[in-house]
Amino acid sequence: MDNKKLKILAFITSALVLMAMYMIFFYLPVMKSGSGEVLDSSFRIFYIHMPVAITAYFAFLIVFAASIMHLKSHDIKWDIYARSAAEIGVIFSFLVLVTGSIWAKATWGWYWIWEPRLTTSLALFLVYLAYLLLRQAIDEPQSKAKLSAVFGIVGFVSVPLSFFSIRLWRSVHPLMFGDATYGSTGGGLEGFALQLTLLVNFLAFISLFITLFFYKINIEAVKEEIRLMRTSQH
Repeated sequence: MDNKKLKILAFITSALVLMAMYMIFFYLPVMKSGSGEVLDSSFRIFYIHMPVAITAYFAFLIVFAASIMHLKSHDIKWDIYARSAAEIGVIFSFLVLVTGSIWAKATWGWYWIWEPRLTTSLALFLVYLAYLLLRQAIDEPQSKAKLSAVFGIVGFVSVPLSFFSIRLWRSVHPLMFGDATYGSTGGGLEGFALQLTLLVNFLAFISLFITLFFYKINIEAVKEEIRLMRTSQH
């Protein structure tokens, strides 16, 4: 993507993020539980936590797809897409753990508990952190790209495992949508203000990922050109 389009995308993203933060802190009404109890204001972090989590899944889906395409075509551009998405995805995955821990402290009284969703979210983060470490450990470009692609495909199993964890196993983590295997159902979000705020936050964080992704691709493409120039000189 050229610089002009990137600047426009960055401007749109900035506007969406600012709007999302405004809606979380100033637009949302006082939230109550199903029993009518007023929820702690920390519950608002849910509107960051959930979109960030879905965005992380989206990033790792790109790693998975790009890894398959690289093994099929051996085109370096797919390796660039995979590593760019992975680096940003790891950041989002880390934010999932941070926001989740803050929410857990306010809801349950502790920052961490070894329950299915938190445990699989940590595993997801560690899998893709290992992916990045693998890339750093291998010097030869073709071997690095090939082994990373295999890792990116195999490691993707941690994504559905994390997403479906609270539907497959008993968990204290709230289920917002759908039904779980053990009979608990999603609480859902009732009210236009709550649903609109969640939608805007989804758009904001997906847009943020896309913006960072294209910036990262441009940077990695330049690095690749420099590497090829240095290789040709030797």
